[in-house]
Amino acid sequence: MFKRVLPSLTAKDTAIQLLSRRDHGEYELYQKLIYKGFDEKAIYDAINFCLDHHYLDDLRYAKSQIRQHVYKGHGELRIRQDLQQKRVADFVVDRAMEEEPQDWFERAKQVADKKFKGQKAEDPKAYAKQVRFLQYRGFRFEQIEYALNNQSD
Repeated sequence: MFKRVLPSLTAKDTAIQLLSRRDHGEYELYQKLIYKGFDEKAIYDAINFCLDHHYLDDLRYAKSQIRQHVYKGHGELRIRQDLQQKRVADFVVDRAMEEEPQDWFERAKQVADKKFKGQKAEDPKAYAKQVRFLQYRGFRFEQIEYALNNQSD
């Protein structure tokens, strides 16, 4: 039996392969290529190739991440924090937020209604627990207050 030897992939091939599965941020792609052992020059060449051919786009990636987070019931603060951790530039995040507008007050209300089944907290301890849950989800206090005071019955 002959063993077929496949040529090893270049950084560019690997980058294209990764991007064909899902969008990545520039930093995330860079990290994955470093992890796979490619040298800096090959990585920068691959990233520049992907940018030039619009395979890699931080704005498109940020908008995709926003949609995913909104679907999971996360608020603006959590989304922004996640994108900052993925090193997406603040101006890109701001633009993505503008292009994927949300009514964060209504989103917080929907999340609260789903989690708490429209039941208002009966005591301060239960109210604090609901507030903490919505804070963890990334909603601002004004949005949380609106959500908890306007729950469906």
